[in-house]
Amino acid sequence: MRIEETYIIGLPVRTTNENGQSAKDIPLLWERFFSENIAAGIPGTTGPEVYCIYTDYEDDYTKPYTTILGCPVADLSQIPEGLTGHTIAAGNYKHFQAKGKLNEGIVYKEWTGIWNSDIQRTYDSDFEIYGEKAQDPENATVDIFISVPR
Repeated sequence: MRIEETYIIGLPVRTTNENGQSAKDIPLLWERFFSENIAAGIPGTTGPEVYCIYTDYEDDYTKPYTTILGCPVADLSQIPEGLTGHTIAAGNYKHFQAKGKLNEGIVYKEWTGIWNSDIQRTYDSDFEIYGEKAQDPENATVDIFISVPR
């Protein structure tokens, strides 16, 4: 699937899947994003969706990477202090969907399947989109996009 260039402004954290560190860091990132109402402070948002981006991989998913929780914007000209801007490059992405109850770890389960697959990945920007279908935590659909070669 081809994705066009997308700009995101959000809250970053550097983490790793080693020793379960991301399982601590990423929930804290979500908690901070909502408790501080970060989305309301992002100028020029182009939609209500929340993106969770995985980028700046040191190597592959087993090594450190950056997670950014944010919103799509028209451009990166106004990045509030404490936040970061990121460009999801135009390119080819493999699309997955996590469906079910969010509190039952549907997104993590989908990622486990991705990690255990033989998918050729570019490790540029992988991301989840929490849109309208993700609003009901009992019956959510979260879109996941993995950057892949042509």
